[in-house]
Amino acid sequence: MTTQTETPKRGTFTFERTYPATLAEVWELWTTKDGFESWWGPEGFSVKVHELDARPGGLLRYDMIATAPEQVAFMKRAGMPTSTPSSLTFTEVTPQRRIAYRHAVDFIPGVAPYNVSTVVDLQVQGDSVRMTVTADALHSGEWTQRASAGWESQLRKLDKRFQR
Repeated sequence: MTTQTETPKRGTFTFERTYPATLAEVWELWTTKDGFESWWGPEGFSVKVHELDARPGGLLRYDMIATAPEQVAFMKRAGMPTSTPSSLTFTEVTPQRRIAYRHAVDFIPGVAPYNVSTVVDLQVQGDSVRMTVTADALHSGEWTQRASAGWESQLRKLDKRFQR
């Protein structure tokens, strides 16, 4: 028999960005296959989306693929595969305002799988869109720093899309 226990609260980390874009443009990057594949994943990684059902209870299934030589080498040194199937479950989808999801952390050698939650809030500010991403911390300070660095990296990819 498997018993699921509640994960203790680990804290959160937050990122804020303002983009010279329409709400529809930013929303599309979170809710379409092409949009998601265009920026998701840290620099040196790409993703291949297999399913994207942006509704509460819907899934996003994708492969995270190390593509840059230094990322491939890091993954190998860490005993991790260079391509990892990943999934998240949408828990809230309020069109062009908010997306929340639960993501499985099941890729860390020697650590039992667990879930983290992320909330993305979008707000129009004049001719721009303010995006606030709040994510759960991971199981340790080291892995929280890695997750935070990964977010910074993938947000740099998103930032480049809106440079004018």
